[in-house]
Amino acid sequence: MSSSLRARRRRLVLITAVSGAAAVLASTIALTGTSGGPSAEKAPAASSSASVPDEREASLLALARREAGDPLAKGKADAPVVMIVYSDFQCPFCGKFARETEPELVREYVDKGVLRIEWRNFPVFGDESERAARAAWAAGQQGRFWQFHDVVFGKPRERNQGQFSAVRLRDMAREAGVADLDRFSTDMESEAAGEAVNTDQEEGYGLGVSSTPAFLVNTTPVLGAQPLTAFTVAVEKAAEEAGAAAR
Repeated sequence: MSSSLRARRRRLVLITAVSGAAAVLASTIALTGTSGGPSAEKAPAASSSASVPDEREASLLALARREAGDPLAKGKADAPVVMIVYSDFQCPFCGKFARETEPELVREYVDKGVLRIEWRNFPVFGDESERAARAAWAAGQQGRFWQFHDVVFGKPRERNQGQFSAVRLRDMAREAGVADLDRFSTDMESEAAGEAVNTDQEEGYGLGVSSTPAFLVNTTPVLGAQPLTAFTVAVEKAAEEAGAAAR
């Protein structure tokens, strides 16, 4: 099956899942008073409000891909909680989350089998963001996505000032341990890379995501680079609900 056909089929699946989920997440985002725009600088954490119908919760849960061997995910495929991360490599708040909060979540929940983190490329700052997203996907094709992620977010970088040129991204890939840099460059410019990024974006836009970072912890949205406690509360609540549903 061609990559374009796989992408079209994936979009049909997403449309089905998102159609039931979008109203729930969008209304939750609206209740937080979050304004649109390319960063979540002022976005408060979203909390679950009134209970939602089971079918809509199921639609939100269905967005977790849980694909074994997914290079853009970390944690057990059958972990009770999945946190989907919609992120842009040029977003300073995404970098703050990656440096300060994500490592704590990995130690406390991912390493213990409670949490799985699934990355979605959601470039919102223009061409350099798009290029960085493609590069991250390309690094993932050689099993080095998370190493590339750590290199890019390892320090603050100026936005749309050439930090994410093809040459600099190749240098970052080298630092991340990507073995075949020629393949990396080819993959970065490939149709498959564009389709993968577009699929992630369509999923996020369908849910009403308009700023980064944005997170979906099973069925609970969390917006912005919130303190660690906002994520621990969401993860533990989701784990408790998942345990109750399994009984």
